[in-house]
Amino acid sequence: MNKKEQAPIKNKLKILPNEPGVYKYFDKNGVILYIGKAKNLKKRVRSYFNKKQHENQKTKILVSKIWDMNITVVPTEIDALLLENSLIKEFKPKYNINLKDDKTYPSIKITNERFPKIYSVRKTIKDGSTYYGPYTNTKLMRIVLELCKKIYPIRNCNYALSEKNIESKKFKVCLEYQIGNCKGACEGLESEEEYMESISGIKNILRGNLKEVKDHLKRKMEIAASKWHYEDAEKYKIKLDILTNYQSRSTVVNPRINDVDVYNIAQNERYAYINYLRISRGIIIQSRNMELRKKMNESSEELIETALADIKNSDMSTETSEIIVPLTLSVSFKYTIPQSGDKKKLLDLSYKNAHLYMREKTNQYEKLNPDLKKERLLNTVKNDLKLKALPLYMECFDNSNFQGSYPVSACVVFRDGKPSKKEYRHFNIKTVEGPNDFASMYEALTRRYTRLIEEQKPLPQLIIIDGGKGQLSSSVRALKDLNIYGEVAIIGIAKRLEEIFYPEDNLPLYLDKKSETLRIIQHMRDEAHRFGITHHRNQRSKGTLLSKLTEIKGIGNESATELLRAFKSVSRIKKTPQADIARIVGPAKASIIQTFFNDQP
Repeated sequence: MNKKEQAPIKNKLKILPNEPGVYKYFDKNGVILYIGKAKNLKKRVRSYFNKKQHENQKTKILVSKIWDMNITVVPTEIDALLLENSLIKEFKPKYNINLKDDKTYPSIKITNERFPKIYSVRKTIKDGSTYYGPYTNTKLMRIVLELCKKIYPIRNCNYALSEKNIESKKFKVCLEYQIGNCKGACEGLESEEEYMESISGIKNILRGNLKEVKDHLKRKMEIAASKWHYEDAEKYKIKLDILTNYQSRSTVVNPRINDVDVYNIAQNERYAYINYLRISRGIIIQSRNMELRKKMNESSEELIETALADIKNSDMSTETSEIIVPLTLSVSFKYTIPQSGDKKKLLDLSYKNAHLYMREKTNQYEKLNPDLKKERLLNTVKNDLKLKALPLYMECFDNSNFQGSYPVSACVVFRDGKPSKKEYRHFNIKTVEGPNDFASMYEALTRRYTRLIEEQKPLPQLIIIDGGKGQLSSSVRALKDLNIYGEVAIIGIAKRLEEIFYPEDNLPLYLDKKSETLRIIQHMRDEAHRFGITHHRNQRSKGTLLSKLTEIKGIGNESATELLRAFKSVSRIKKTPQADIARIVGPAKASIIQTFFNDQP
């Protein structure tokens, strides 16, 4: 606050009211930095300047730039929420959530004119027309449009059907009338009252109020039958059957759930994705997805409230009897957080839609910028494993031996979530006799990190040990002996159930079998196993070849090793002239080797 001793905001902080409202922060140049809402302006605004430590770096930077402020007092919290949303859209401040939605999906439009038309549009404009949607499933939208037109034939022409034009017989019916898709309002064959009755029925279908439409058609059918107009009664019966069939396919929950709005959220480090569903008599009549770019590490509560305000401010907003959300909000209007039953099913369905939208947008961004995929992947690993640091550099260890012979340990390195094969290392275990996995792991980690420390190279953010509690305990002991335990996160993975073990914790972590974090750990474990097995086989093979050569009296391990290094195999040594062998081990040993192979059958 020292930097702001002369700032106008200093005096304004003293006279803030204890009422709901909206506040705007400005920098020295009068540019709006941030717009916020508050249940209590005095408490909320002062909280920015009373804190010694802010929740995150972005808030700290924001506060350092605030020079001036103005406020708007409103009657209720919901008014504050709606005003904040409108102002953010108008001014687009740097530190506020950036909201985008899926309005490119089509909606159904009922035009604002005499004898209205109905058709699909991509853009909604405030021209007095009524909109329903958007429909993320265009096939469903076409089915709904077709249903409306089957039950209520209406015009699709562009004639200006004023009373004067119809009376003067300015227009003639077209082919649409001849095939039964229109009732000929242009020639006065259908009255405006009859036409608007059809429009009312269409609106009921689009709102999901199918009971009213069915009751209306049933009455018409009964009246026609009572007058012996059986052909007309049959037409109403067909329409009633079409509607009943549609309803049986469309009802997603209990038809008694009516006039309900549902919101749910899926999110990653950078973005939040909100899905909104409008339910009428158990049927989804409206669906919308919103993408919110996080700016200040906003809470899930704030993100949902932003989306809710945007829907309330939109041209498609309607009154609702109930709002269903997944968490507690700081607003005063009534909402429900269901734990079971049909309403919980709706909440789950909304989450599914939000999650699918998140996947769709994430894939789009990651194709354009592969670094985003890396960042998301590493953040996922960090969050799933509850790490303190982003695991940009990880190492994994695995042991291999054959009945205690030729024990080796492999270390594989992953950087930015991908293998860095040039940094892979293997260790021929030197201090362990017999099959002792725990001691082998201790030696491998001690040798690996002793060298990194001596060479002053950075340590990994995460070490993964292929094995259970025993191998992990030995590894932890190695890190403690090197005084680096606590600097590096370390976990173990047991093969059978893919359990993740933490030091000093008896309860394992079970990751989702489809999770990206488990896939990376498994990839590292499999790489370490492959790399270790390959080196182990080479060692065994080399040991077998050495033993064949050392069977020759007068040839020791050193000479045998030099020969294999030069000629690669025993069969090649057999075929090599004595003079060439002599250049490697001298004439005397070359003669012994040649005599040995010549004497063999």
